[in-house]
Amino acid sequence: MKKFKLFSFLLVGLVSITFFSTANAQEEMPPGDAPPKEFNRSASRPNLLRELGLSREQMQQIKRLNSGRRDLMMDAQQRQREATRNLDRAIYADSLNEPEIAARLKDLQNAQAEIAKLRSLNELEVRKILTPEQLIKFRGIRQRFAETRGNFDNRRNNQPDNPNRNSPNRRFNPQLRKIPNN
Repeated sequence: MKKFKLFSFLLVGLVSITFFSTANAQEEMPPGDAPPKEFNRSASRPNLLRELGLSREQMQQIKRLNSGRRDLMMDAQQRQREATRNLDRAIYADSLNEPEIAARLKDLQNAQAEIAKLRSLNELEVRKILTPEQLIKFRGIRQRFAETRGNFDNRRNNQPDNPNRNSPNRRFNPQLRKIPNN
């Protein structure tokens, strides 16, 4: 489940960043001119706009969507970080207070649900902008991204110096997470 959330977050972020940055860059270029050298992406990173063949109007719609959603997502992520810190403080407090821990856990779950809702609604809005042909291409790109991400995770997790190698949950790996003080 965590890998799915991480994958969804990364995919939405990648799509949003790629759409926004490319749409913004294309908006500034005169028609028919080649993109500037610094704009060229590496061959290993897909250029979603080029692969999907988005129209100028579609790029504008996605740009508006992303700019409207950005502040909401940043606020939701801040609430999640705060809820995580508060839960950690409750768990590692000097005295055990299980009702407090349960309340902080519920706060964290609500914050995570809010982020998942924002991401899902954003993906839905992007999906509405795509034509059926673009949607088919997007599914293929998403599948390739998932496979690449899975291969990367497998390679990373199999490295002997990876402190997270045998830990199913980063949260409780003391090398990766600082325990807050009260």
